[in-house]
Amino acid sequence: MAKNDMTGLQQMQSLIDNGTPPPISKTLDFDLVEISPGKAVFKGRPAENHLNPIGTVHGGYAATLLDSALGCCIHTVLEPGESYTTIDLNIKYLRAMKPGMGTVTATAEVVHKGRKIATSEGRLIGEDGKLYATGNTTCAIF
Repeated sequence: MAKNDMTGLQQMQSLIDNGTPPPISKTLDFDLVEISPGKAVFKGRPAENHLNPIGTVHGGYAATLLDSALGCCIHTVLEPGESYTTIDLNIKYLRAMKPGMGTVTATAEVVHKGRKIATSEGRLIGEDGKLYATGNTTCAIF
């Protein structure tokens, strides 16, 4: 089936089924682990190579995990032939991540999908059950 003939959910599921993650997943060591209508879950492993100059995991790591989950959950509600792009991304950092802290999980869900705009909200939670960051996004639908 051609990509334009597939729903967004079918496209996202094919990434999991075919084991073809985007290159950023390898660079930052995170994976798409769950997809369902209006929901996406990523797991990442913060490490030494993600540190900023002050010795904590760079905020861009959390932002990238949340951005991926926030966008992909919107992707799951697209009809065949629809596409999207991010209009804005908002991240709130609640506590620092450190290498060796274990796996973090970014979970995002669609809040609204209209003809031209979609929004979603997400959370980044550590193995310790603590909330490390939250985020939301607005996307334009084409």
